Amino acid sequence: MTSKWIGKRCPICFEGTLRKGTKRQQLEYRGHSYEYTARGAFCGHCQDGFADQDEREEKAWEAFRDRVDTAEAAELARIRKNLKLTQQQAARLTGGGKNAFSRYERGQAKPVAAVINLFRLLERHPELLKEIKAG
Repeated sequence: MTSKWIGKRCPICFEGTLRKGTKRQQLEYRGHSYEYTARGAFCGHCQDGFADQDEREEKAWEAFRDRVDTAEAAELARIRKNLKLTQQQAARLTGGGKNAFSRYERGQAKPVAAVINLFRLLERHPELLKEIKAG
């Protein structure tokens, strides 16, 4: 794919020429960083360009994402149990449906960051749970 760009003027900055090369990339996923080396056609002037599709890298990215999701689900389950809440109580606390926490903990759904942040705060300050329940 990128071979059609090699030697052409950069369509991004219009200053440099695209050359075959590599570029270190970093992606963020749910507060975690993933770094990899992209191969493709990159501009010598602006350093931007076009990365080649790499199936191995795509599989590595998906495995990274799955590890983050699994760890997050386990963390939520651990915190919920330490707070002595049922899944239904935790779901009510966060405004979710009655099965929301069950789906989070099984990895069938991804909670929004606010849910994760709330439970991390409650883990550090469990006394706040009484205030939240009191409304």
